[in-house]
Parts: sequence; structure tokens; C-alpha cells
Amino acid sequence: ALVEIEVEPHEAVIIPPNGYVLGLSLEYFRIPNDIIVLCYGKSTLVRSGILVNVTPFEPGWVGHAVLEISNMTPLPAKVYAGEGIAQVLFLKGEPPATTYADRQGRYQDQRDIVTSRV
Repeated sequence: ALVEIEVEPHEAVIIPPNGYVLGLSLEYFRIPNDIIVLCYGKSTLVRSGILVNVTPFEPGWVGHAVLEISNMTPLPAKVYAGEGIAQVLFLKGEPPATTYADRQGRYQDQRDIVTSRV
């Protein structure tokens, strides 16, 4: 069952052992047609067993990023709202023939946590 909570800045969220949570980036992105964005978890968290997974932000995508934050350890883990847990890398290239916006992607302009739409 999906449990949704809202946390205040710097408030801790406890991730159960071998569990995960979905989080929402503070930043709102508007990706140009000639840019693709990759997002990676920060080293300190990875070294502590916390992995951050985010799919690439495709050219033309708009919205807040939904972050999967996984606790790969056998113990509960804390992450804090507003904490920098990931880094984004912007890569410039040729615009694709069809952008995420052109094909009206499932997660365009998400402003809340959106679970799988498959």
C-alpha cells in the first residue's frame, strides 16, 4: 500500500531495511530540446548503502523529478528533507526527431509524486 507523507525542511524520513521511498525534487525542471539530463546519487549516501535512482530527463521533459531512494542495508536509514542527495549532469547534443513533450510522455509536468502509469 502506498503511504504518502509530507515532511518539513530538514525533517527525517526513515527508510526501512531493504526498503525504499519515493521523493520529489525541490527543483522544477524544463529541459530544452537539445539537452538530456542524468541524475546520480551522491557518494556519501552510496557509501552508506543509500541508492538514489532517477530515470534520465529526456529532451522536452518538464516537471519535478521523482527520486527512488533505496536503503540497501539491513538497518533502518534516515534521509532528510531538503538534503542534497543527488547531482544532475546536463548533456548537450542534437535534438531528437521526437521529444518527450512531442509524444506526450506519461510523466510530463508532474508536480507531485507519480507512481507507475504502466
